[in-house]
Amino acid sequence: MTPAQTNLLGVVESALFDQPRKTESELRTLIISLNLALQAGLSSEEVEQTARIIEEKEGIKAGLGAIVDSPDFVPWLDDAKAGIDPFYWTRYRKLLVQQGLPKDVVISLDKVTDTILSRLGNPNLLQQWDRRGMVVGHVQSGKTANYNGLICKAADAGYRLIIVIAGIHNNLRNQTQGRIDEGFIGRDTGRQQPRNTAERHVIGVGKFDPGRTPVSLTNTLRDFNKGIASTNTSEIDSYKVPVILVIKKNPNTLKNLLDWLRDNSARGDKEMIDQPMLLIDDEADNASINTKYGKKAVTTINGQIRDLLGLFHRSCYVGYTATPFANIFIDPDQDDEMFAEDLFPRDFIIGLDAPTNYFGGSKVFIEGLPDDAEPVWLRQITDNEDVLPIKHMIDFQIDGLPESMIRALRLFLVARTIRDLRGQSRSHCSMLVNASRFTRVQTQMRNRLHETLERIQNSVRINAALGTGALEDPEIRALHDVWFEEYSEAWDDWEAIQSALLDSIASAKVVEVNSKANGLDYSGAGDRGQTVIAVGGFSLSRGLTLEGLTVTWFLRNTMMYDTLMQMGRWFGYRGGYEDLCRIWMPLEAIDWYAFIADATEELHQELKTMEKAKATPRMFGLAVRSHPSSLLITAKNKMGSSKKVTTLVGLSNAFVETAKVSVKPTELAANRELAKSLLSALSEQGHNPDNCERFGASYLITGVPVGTIDEFLAGWRNTDESVTTETAPIRKYIETRPNSEAAIWDVLVVSLKPVEGSANAQLGWKIWPARRYVDLGDLKHGYMSFSGKRMRVSSRGVEKAGVDPVKAAEAEQRHLLENPDSKNVPDHVYREVRDRPLFILHLVRSTPPEGVDDKHAALPADPVIAWSISFPKSSRPGERVEYVVNTQKMRELFGEPDDDEDAEGDGE
Repeated sequence: MTPAQTNLLGVVESALFDQPRKTESELRTLIISLNLALQAGLSSEEVEQTARIIEEKEGIKAGLGAIVDSPDFVPWLDDAKAGIDPFYWTRYRKLLVQQGLPKDVVISLDKVTDTILSRLGNPNLLQQWDRRGMVVGHVQSGKTANYNGLICKAADAGYRLIIVIAGIHNNLRNQTQGRIDEGFIGRDTGRQQPRNTAERHVIGVGKFDPGRTPVSLTNTLRDFNKGIASTNTSEIDSYKVPVILVIKKNPNTLKNLLDWLRDNSARGDKEMIDQPMLLIDDEADNASINTKYGKKAVTTINGQIRDLLGLFHRSCYVGYTATPFANIFIDPDQDDEMFAEDLFPRDFIIGLDAPTNYFGGSKVFIEGLPDDAEPVWLRQITDNEDVLPIKHMIDFQIDGLPESMIRALRLFLVARTIRDLRGQSRSHCSMLVNASRFTRVQTQMRNRLHETLERIQNSVRINAALGTGALEDPEIRALHDVWFEEYSEAWDDWEAIQSALLDSIASAKVVEVNSKANGLDYSGAGDRGQTVIAVGGFSLSRGLTLEGLTVTWFLRNTMMYDTLMQMGRWFGYRGGYEDLCRIWMPLEAIDWYAFIADATEELHQELKTMEKAKATPRMFGLAVRSHPSSLLITAKNKMGSSKKVTTLVGLSNAFVETAKVSVKPTELAANRELAKSLLSALSEQGHNPDNCERFGASYLITGVPVGTIDEFLAGWRNTDESVTTETAPIRKYIETRPNSEAAIWDVLVVSLKPVEGSANAQLGWKIWPARRYVDLGDLKHGYMSFSGKRMRVSSRGVEKAGVDPVKAAEAEQRHLLENPDSKNVPDHVYREVRDRPLFILHLVRSTPPEGVDDKHAALPADPVIAWSISFPKSSRPGERVEYVVNTQKMRELFGEPDDDEDAEGDGE
């Protein structure tokens, strides 16, 4: 879009905000009249494009999320609103509209921030209080915009001291400060302010009204400093405007702030300590939680945050996170300790709904991974081990790049060109390369990518103007080939791309982003957006935003929930170029992201269910702790103990399955005989392939007694790496269920549709085995991981088997009504309406990942046995069973914690 078109679009959206929706003709009439009145000079084509952009935004919706309150919640905001002047919020709302946020999303943000504010303490209530809450969002979904709105409304309501604890790295803290400068303060804090107030460097909301400028004790260049803060004490004393600090989550910074506040209090400045204080903890799961396990021991940062809150007579703590599985629910050993934690969100938990245009985990790793088609956005990395192994040492030498990384770079350059042709030349466009935790390795990677980029740019500069003859150049031919294979439907005119290539990629650059270098700077781009290939590690893994991120090449070995999800910098909003986005990662990482996406969706659904049931935050905390996935978090948090630890897990409304199985010959044979005995027992009960009900091509048996299932579980040879399928806790759970819940089972024997070749009859029934990729690296450890789609053996929809058709149809309708943009119905929807538990028997033929040489792989020659269980809701859902987790095994399975420091001090 041209600057004139962008400006007119902002004017039109601002004019429409408080008006009823217009018809197609009314909208176009308004745009034409404003085009003439403002002398914008838009052509008829640009007028039509502007109208379509507005109409597309009007289709974007955002829900209001879910709320879980403590029983003693007393609303106060509605009664107080008449006396609140919404000065800061009005400025911020205008900025959001000007920046192009869809109307319904702004309205939703308005309502949600009111919901949060009403659960904070009333700043005009002159008695001691403290409030603790948590807001659960999605990675890169707009949490900063949410808490910026909350800050504005809190300031309007009477809060005069606001502290934002941003990331653990300077670049994230600086980025957060910049967002708050723009959305709340209204001036650039990083620039020295002239004495003449009228000449101050006004930005963002300040352009609407520069009055009542908040005092900031930090700026975009520098974290909190006691000396500088003390020079502003005269401004603070009056508290006529809010005071804000954006600090790094660092022990030294927090200590300095605590010392400064105590010094001021000791000198008699009681007014400061008497002020209502709001503390916002961004990425609350990172470094804030209590991860030490002595009776009185807490992490340093956790203790400092608690001390900070304790200094004030009236304080609020709001933790923002997208990864609550890794949050404070999991850490304390006992349930009562969990609730007693000072940072536990005992007063409220609010789950944010992502807008319908959010490009997140569900869209990429659930909707984008169809069972019967190729992934939409995801591509596998299979060529790295010889050039850049996932596990490498600090002194690893990079002599070349994997071909898939070079292909990703070429695709990125073509994507930049297509975006320019679509009128997005003023927008930034980024590529992410995250493949090592070591800064030395990142520097080498940046250099190799720079060399490759320069080679491509030189070829384009010399030969792109030669028409069809340019394809004789190997680099331009390679660009053409990736376009044809990936983007020919997105933009079908190669000649136009080739003609625009030089202008689009000439300024592209490779930058390094870590604790030692930060070349990521989107300012000063002029009329053309920047084109950046960012190489980094941990700094790029949490919170930092890459503007216009289009292509990602991701190679990391951590499999921990919080770290892995936060590494998903590709999540966010991709208006106008979602179809161009591509993500390269190893198959195992795809599986894990899909697994976590499923678990996260279930968690948000659990919040909605608990809201309806009027549950409390403590109940939600227990539900999270009871989720089978909590086993992984427990192992992570106690990884340093190198021992076995015990965790209690609930299996009501849960799905467990053997995503990992032993490949030891004796255990393979034993499990195969066990499956054969199961099918034989079913046949003796009168169930055989000829008279079974069918679920697709699979065999569905109903009315199976629990003893048949228990006999199978009792004989199953489990591998230690498949933690959730340890059979003793499962059998204990089944044993303690009331007879009506577990006495009778459904059994599904999975079989594919008959294809050429004979069926496998080793188990006594004709079964066409499913095929699953396996991670060949696991074989040397005596087990193999099934993979390929969502870290599951089962296909999507399998839990519908045996569910009453009427109940299934009602559940589907309910889900689609609540989630109108959902293309698939998640399996947990069927699980919630099951009447009987479902046992699923799998016969799986293992195969190496696509593109991987398997001639040295010792894959089992025969299909292997795996199983799944779908447990319905129990009448005693709070009961849990005991699992023992071997932390040493978990370390081998999931890798070392991906901290920002390595053993030699050369990590980030």
